Amino acid sequence: MAEAIQQLILDTLDKEGTIKDTRTLVLPGYKEPAATHDSQIIILGALNSLSSRDMITYTTHETVSHVLTHEGAQIALQGSHEARVWSACPLKGEGPPLPIKELQAKVGPETAKIGQGQAFKNKWIGKEGDGLVKLVPSIVDTTQLQMREVDSTGTLKGGEKALADLRKRKLIAQRKGQWFTVHKGPQFSTSTAKPETDLTVDMLTSGSWKTATYKKYNFEADGIPPNGGALHPLLKVREEIRNIFFEMGFAEMPTSTFIESGFWCFDALFVPQQHPAREVQDTFYLSDPAVSLPPPKAYYDRVAKVHEHGDYGSTGYRAPWSHDESRKLLLRTHTTATSANMLWKLAARCRGEEGEADAEEVFQREGAHATATVPGAGKVGPDGFRPAKLFSIDRVFRNETMDATHLAEFHQVEGVVADRGLTLADLIGFMRVFFKKMGLENIRFKPAYNPYTEPSLEIFAFHPQLKKWVEVGNSGMFRPEMLEPMGFPKDVHVHGWGISLERPTMIRYGINNIRTLVGHKVSLESVEQSPAVRF
Repeated sequence: MAEAIQQLILDTLDKEGTIKDTRTLVLPGYKEPAATHDSQIIILGALNSLSSRDMITYTTHETVSHVLTHEGAQIALQGSHEARVWSACPLKGEGPPLPIKELQAKVGPETAKIGQGQAFKNKWIGKEGDGLVKLVPSIVDTTQLQMREVDSTGTLKGGEKALADLRKRKLIAQRKGQWFTVHKGPQFSTSTAKPETDLTVDMLTSGSWKTATYKKYNFEADGIPPNGGALHPLLKVREEIRNIFFEMGFAEMPTSTFIESGFWCFDALFVPQQHPAREVQDTFYLSDPAVSLPPPKAYYDRVAKVHEHGDYGSTGYRAPWSHDESRKLLLRTHTTATSANMLWKLAARCRGEEGEADAEEVFQREGAHATATVPGAGKVGPDGFRPAKLFSIDRVFRNETMDATHLAEFHQVEGVVADRGLTLADLIGFMRVFFKKMGLENIRFKPAYNPYTEPSLEIFAFHPQLKKWVEVGNSGMFRPEMLEPMGFPKDVHVHGWGISLERPTMIRYGINNIRTLVGHKVSLESVEQSPAVRF
């Protein structure tokens, strides 16, 4: 149909030179000229297709016409409400008056209600006793005649006043239309062969591309809106937490080592080699390669001694030391392994050594070194110690049973503050300020046990959806058995804490099952629509 109309337009232009009014065209399959609104819409589609190939140009002319509403179409077919009421009533003197209830049964409640008033006004009917009778033997249904005129011509001979009255009665509706004047374009032809839109291999091989006609590229056309990426709720919360750390003067530690040795993950933290956390059911061990490179020998020997025999005022664990256990490779169970490595590098100057390049880069960043947290602290002493505030946010792995609040892989937010004379009260005060910045003011601390911190505290936050207290982190003061083998002076204390990234995210977004936050059950739509988080 579309190609047939295009051919009709081209043939008419070829014969007459111009089409002054497209309403004079007779479309294929029709006998009458295309004067209706729908016909002109069909013609417009053909004009746009030909115009895109520069075969024709056209001018649009706006028109205003009227169409019947549903009620108007009913009147055109059956007569006006008042005419139907008149028709149902008997002529005066020729029968008993028609009761109102009978009238409603004959013509319907709506027609009876509307038609009575207009029929009385026209003096077509009158009241006799409790019923209605005709006052005139015949009528002219002007409203029906008007509806039929509008239906056939789109207007009325009575002019705008009559049209406005019918619009007010909601019998007709105004509709804007259009018709077109068409002229030949620069690429006019009577052939409707479609131009090529793509340059194919066959066209290049055959050489047909040289004589082919190509569709003009429309630089004004809107492209398909690209689907932009969206930040996962975890990443939004992660960025907010990073900003909190930076605001408080911390520097970020490098945490790219997902694989650690048993030495840095456990031994350097004074975790006994017989601890249950080192069992296969709690930790993922590597099979190939299975053994790490040797750690720094002098430090390794000091750590082994404090474990097996005790030192620095500690009796140690009094258990045999296993070199094989220390050298095992594993997926890190916490980012504290990175913190231990950075603290060891921080203590390099205290040992009379130069710090390694990556540690020096971190320590030189703005905010890497702590300001004084207690009177007299915060200065570089003669022993070479420099206070520092460091943090990290990255993935850790534990061989745990998955449930609504646990996964085998999750993110740990960790921070350490190293300074002289720090106390547990400093740690609790810092935690309250830190969590308040995260919007979690309803928190609790509970005494706990950690092999590498003493004293130790578990941190709980209230989850309003689960309606219970949820553990969000762990904290404590690193033990002397961990710090002094690194080379720190005795008066240097270190706060350490770790919180999960997932649980604060669940609380902020009202999620009660961690598996709908991370994993294959996550809805991409929910990720795209998740709001930005602001603590």
